[in-house]
Amino acid sequence: MSKEENVINYYVLCNKLKDVVRTGWKDWKVNRDRIESIAEHIFGVQMLAIAMKSEYQYDIDIMKVIYMLAIHELGEIIIGDLTQFQISKEEKEKIEHEAVHNILSSLIDGDQIEKLFLEFDSCKTPEAMFAYQCDKLECDIQSKIYDQEGCVDLTHQEGNKTANDEMVKKLLESGQSWSDMWLEFGQKRYPYDENFMSVSRYVKDNAIGEPFTKRLKK
Repeated sequence: MSKEENVINYYVLCNKLKDVVRTGWKDWKVNRDRIESIAEHIFGVQMLAIAMKSEYQYDIDIMKVIYMLAIHELGEIIIGDLTQFQISKEEKEKIEHEAVHNILSSLIDGDQIEKLFLEFDSCKTPEAMFAYQCDKLECDIQSKIYDQEGCVDLTHQEGNKTANDEMVKKLLESGQSWSDMWLEFGQKRYPYDENFMSVSRYVKDNAIGEPFTKRLKK
């Protein structure tokens, strides 16, 4: 294939992520005209990374992080958005790595891009650890936004397998709101450092977004 074909084929493949709705929101029956797509999640997590680097001055290569986050969902073009409640980490890793390899195989820089994807997935370098925490926290922040908008009814969750997870059930039974459950689940499950934990706790304890947004409009 020509270079022109490679460029367009790769773009068209990635463009499909604009139409892949995040599975977690579908499982919880988020009731909203527009529900976040994978492409929108990628944008959100990159913006979160920029803000976290700015405010906490991490000693990392932020451009490498932004690149990692741009490609971290490539596999979902082929395998779809599979959550931790649907498939084991090992099984997802196997099919996702194969998918990413196939997607990148026609690009001249495909091997380099694949190495960056695998670095993110291994979560061992400072940039990969930072990017991983951004990826997890962004989802929890989005749940808070949906919760504030009243998009989730916990009394109508028929067929929601995620709601049957032991930790999820325990948190909801303790009286947590839907987004509080998401945030506390993340605090307990993910290896957040002190800064990410602080932001997660702030989101849990406060209404977010509205005062600042209104101030910008004045």
